[in-house]
Amino acid sequence: MRTIAAIKPLNGYQLECIFEDGTIKIADLSGFLNTPAFTPLMDKRNFNNVSNEKYFIEWKEQELDLSSDTLWHLGKNKE
Repeated sequence: MRTIAAIKPLNGYQLECIFEDGTIKIADLSGFLNTPAFTPLMDKRNFNNVSNEKYFIEWKEQELDLSSDTLWHLGKNKE
């Protein structure tokens, strides 16, 4: 499983994901916001309060997480 070295919230409900191997991907999470579990992230303060747990990212107050592999496959290589 891949690990995340750093995570940075961007505009438009995107995350810059820097993986331990140096790969940088941009993951667009806007599609997740249509699901009831992820609706609280529509508030940018909640979205930006993401924490990096290496094998996954987490929004602790909302009890939400996404795995590093999900972000890897969802993300597009940063140009």
